[in-house]
Amino acid sequence: MAVVSWKEVLLLSALVVGCYWNTLWCGFVFDDVSAILDNKDLRPATPLRNLFQNDFWGTPMAEERSHKSYRPLTVLTFRLNYLLSELSAPSYHLLNVVLHAVVCVLFLRVCRTFLDRTSSLVAALLFAVHPIHTEAVAGVVGRAELLSSIFLLAAFLAYTRSTGRDNSIVWTPIGVTVVLVSAATLCKEQGITVVGICCVHEVFVAQGFTLPMLGDTFLQVLRDKACFPYTVLQTLLKLMVLVISTLLLVIVRVQVIQSQLPVFTRFDNPAAVSPAPTKQLTFNYLLPVNAWLLLNPSELCCDWTMGTIPLVESFLDARNLATLAFYGLLGLLAYHSLRYSHSSAKTVIMALSLIVLPFVPASNLFFPVGFVVAERVLYVPSMGFCVLVAHGFRVVSRKGQLKKMSWMVIGVLLATHAVKTFNRNLDWESEYTLFTSALKVNKNNAKLWNNVGHALENQNNYERALRYFLQATRVQPDDIGAHMNVGRTYKNLNMSKEAEEAYMIAKSLMPQVIPGRKYATRVAPNHLNVYINLANLIRTNESRLEEADQLYRQAISMRPDFKQAYISRGELLLKMNKPSEARDAYLRALELDRTNPDLWYNLAIVNIEMKEPTEALKNFEHALELNPRHKLALFNSALLMQESGKGPQNILPRASIGPRAASLRPLL
Repeated sequence: MAVVSWKEVLLLSALVVGCYWNTLWCGFVFDDVSAILDNKDLRPATPLRNLFQNDFWGTPMAEERSHKSYRPLTVLTFRLNYLLSELSAPSYHLLNVVLHAVVCVLFLRVCRTFLDRTSSLVAALLFAVHPIHTEAVAGVVGRAELLSSIFLLAAFLAYTRSTGRDNSIVWTPIGVTVVLVSAATLCKEQGITVVGICCVHEVFVAQGFTLPMLGDTFLQVLRDKACFPYTVLQTLLKLMVLVISTLLLVIVRVQVIQSQLPVFTRFDNPAAVSPAPTKQLTFNYLLPVNAWLLLNPSELCCDWTMGTIPLVESFLDARNLATLAFYGLLGLLAYHSLRYSHSSAKTVIMALSLIVLPFVPASNLFFPVGFVVAERVLYVPSMGFCVLVAHGFRVVSRKGQLKKMSWMVIGVLLATHAVKTFNRNLDWESEYTLFTSALKVNKNNAKLWNNVGHALENQNNYERALRYFLQATRVQPDDIGAHMNVGRTYKNLNMSKEAEEAYMIAKSLMPQVIPGRKYATRVAPNHLNVYINLANLIRTNESRLEEADQLYRQAISMRPDFKQAYISRGELLLKMNKPSEARDAYLRALELDRTNPDLWYNLAIVNIEMKEPTEALKNFEHALELNPRHKLALFNSALLMQESGKGPQNILPRASIGPRAASLRPLL
């Protein structure tokens, strides 16, 4: 097995740096906001155990709104980044570039197990510059793919050393493989698929079996009533260890998510809630769509949800021809690789295993996922694609008259892909550049119009933001979130009447509650904010307080764990002079989240209103334990101690405090 030379390592590293150095000027965009900026698990004050109790976005796994993506090792690297540079984006992007270079070197090492030296280098070079990887490298959250790939490739390499010279089993590499598979899975779920890749390698490459040979062996055993050959028994034993360890890993993973799949809506993945045969036809059509992105990554988009790809609703749809062509080509390649035992067949079967198996969890074919197409999930499958291209290059270059042309084609391909990757990175500079670039590819996705609006909203450019939000409602008239965005923007523009009308439209689109059925299975949890936003708007009118309270209660009835509804309702009840009910609302919110200092502060304010200074002081102390710099808790606890005589009289002189009533306002 040829090793990787330092010259090759330097070549790959230089190529990766040349293609991706401009990502160091990119900020936190798209999913980075939730995973990095808003994720408390990155902060040093958060206990490390939270990383193993929460999902990728910092939401407790037990909560229904959790995405159920369990990637604690990836979040741990984000936390290390935070310790080094807090929220300085370049350090996060730099580590992503380094990790991509490591993946490229490991991939080259893997290719050496079934390709010659030149072809394996071609595959690794193509992988290094392929534009489909920009989302995984330029987007910080793409680190999940990078880390998982490192452990996936390392697990495969470890497994290739599990056979001794006398065909005996070497158990140490198998143990290392199991550990690395676990690590890959804790970086991203698809890491577990390397077990399937190892099984394919063991049967069809290491042992050289073909389907006819396997059939003949089985028939011989039945006919002669003999024992399995020693080689077959050794292979079966190794595969059993891999499969059993994988099943145990799956069981643990299911326990972590508490046997609940994440909640996705028709806006995330329209085909997932479509009837047959639309669902099946669309999901199968997505396979050639992904294959085309690998073959021709000329038009890339950060978001393929909603109406990006129209549903395939009929067998007469011409797009079904692409599905048939895809399955036909896949079947021919599989037939070639499984029937014969020569080196070309072994290369093809390994390429197919790298393409197909890691893509299965994201294919929608076995269970729905929260996206239609996602370029980042093609990071590992692209390895198999690059192997096929390199193998084809090797076959063609052996023909004398085509050798120069094949090298020219590979050179042009590498150059064009490198330029495309470099330019594509510029789209990830900011949310505005990212989403406007996506709109050039697809104008039928309301989410993209909304996201450009959000980017403009963050710049306080509400007039322009409103135009994009309104366009989103035209593209997708039943998009609840788009109408909520319109309402919020009207409110920011002090157009209360128009804001209320927009919120009322969004509210009218909410599905009716069906008794005995979980609300979360039919609508995105964040859509419930329409009740909060509408109530917060109308409560400014003293005559509509009861109407606002009804909206809060409606949100709570739909989702009993909706923490923000309890918080907002508690503040309203105080305004309505109902402190006892306000206290009950805050106590219910604290049952859902005891780590929120503002909740303890709000409860203390209620205690003061109810003439319970001792309880108020205790709750102020709870808030300060969680956040020692909570200014309002410090202010009011000091004042309370001064008035009750429990503290030094010179903590905060009354003259410097100002009117006490000004501070006694719950935090929303």
